[in-house]
Amino acid sequence: MWFKNLQLHRLPAHWAVTPDQMEQWLAPHAFAPGSTAEMQAQGWASPRDDGALVYSTHRQMLLVFRAEKKLLPASVVNQVTKARALELEEQQGFKPGRKQLRELKEQVTDELLPRAFSIRRDTRVWIDPVNGWLVIDAASQTLADDVLGLLVKSVGALPVSGVRVARAPVSAMTDWLLSGDAPAGFTLDQDTELRSSGEGNATVRYVGHALDAEDMRRHIEAGKQCMRLAMTWNDRVSFVLTPSLAIKRVAALDVLKEAADPTAQNDDERFESDVVLMAGELARMLADLVEALGGELNEMNEAGGAHDASRALQQAAA
Repeated sequence: MWFKNLQLHRLPAHWAVTPDQMEQWLAPHAFAPGSTAEMQAQGWASPRDDGALVYSTHRQMLLVFRAEKKLLPASVVNQVTKARALELEEQQGFKPGRKQLRELKEQVTDELLPRAFSIRRDTRVWIDPVNGWLVIDAASQTLADDVLGLLVKSVGALPVSGVRVARAPVSAMTDWLLSGDAPAGFTLDQDTELRSSGEGNATVRYVGHALDAEDMRRHIEAGKQCMRLAMTWNDRVSFVLTPSLAIKRVAALDVLKEAADPTAQNDDERFESDVVLMAGELARMLADLVEALGGELNEMNEAGGAHDASRALQQAAA
């Protein structure tokens, strides 16, 4: 149940929206399988496969973005198109031109599309109206943008903004490595990447390897900066911090697994327990991480704030 990646966005704290309101906003954009002529389809799906598009508990909301894509390899299309082109050449006595080949390829694609396999991918969204977080469980920024674009399209006046902190993550991570000291509540783990900004982008990666202080100092003095750093928060959650403030490889540690509600009797109760535990722990972790990065800048009072960001996203989604 735990999110593996955290693409972070901000909502106003104590955002006044109810699960019923969210359900009404999402309903017109509910997922429907694509027709045989469509390469892809997307929409909102039920987190618990019970028809409801919003799962809500303890003032937390969980959504699921579903994308379906037809698998039609270009090599197959090209192979069939080539065979059809040879047949056409025999019929007309000369090789088909570029326009004919293009039309032939489009025809082949239309014919093969109904027989193509479909794959579905679900991406979860956690909305914490209490603490003002909107978090997407996506490893790539492109996927996160797709999810956020549909959410903005569904919720017309979504007051979403990016997360801006006083200290750039690259600068902070580099300083933590240089000093060998993690911020309060965190520890540095044995996984990091240092990269030079100069020509060649020389890169050094440590995976499951002790981060020797002298090695770190040597690389940093040579002009490298930390571009990825594995950390653990309060011996409870491990993760990897990136320059964009995207958090990857999130994992609940044993102390949290043992904290799961032992009284849960069925899948629904266990799911609720997991959501409550995850939301509570991650909200506290994010608050500590923002503090470690010098605190959050108030975009609501700056140019390019939440209203402008929401408006731009609405235009992109239109």
